[in-house]
Amino acid sequence: MILALLFANSEGNILVERFNGVPAEERLHWRSFLVKLGADNLKGVKNEELLVASHKSVYIVYTVLGDVSVYVVGKDEYDELALAEVIFVITSAVKDVCGKPPTERLFLDKYGKICLSLDEIIWKGYLENTEKDRIRRLVRLKPPTEF
Repeated sequence: MILALLFANSEGNILVERFNGVPAEERLHWRSFLVKLGADNLKGVKNEELLVASHKSVYIVYTVLGDVSVYVVGKDEYDELALAEVIFVITSAVKDVCGKPPTERLFLDKYGKICLSLDEIIWKGYLENTEKDRIRRLVRLKPPTEF
């Protein structure tokens, strides 16, 4: 199962998060742990270069995409190899939505479409769609949601 997906800016502020099967009381721990992990290890890393860690019997794959950091946490069948595929699909979709690796501003400008894409890629903790054309088509079909 994919337990968590987080995007953070270079200061460690969470831009997007999705948790699956993680109790609410543990989410703060995961947020702070992942941001610290990135602060310690992502300096000087090339765009989309994958880093891997494990913590409490789960796997973490993370990278930098433009000005944002991407973290994916999984367990069981979602080991580091499966998570590498997941993060590849996610970074490809974000680049597709933004037209390039995003700055923080571009990421926030495209926030709605990015969230729709993430919802099409991961469903209830499992990788659902991997085809770029299908994800693009599904996101285009959904009406904008009102807040």
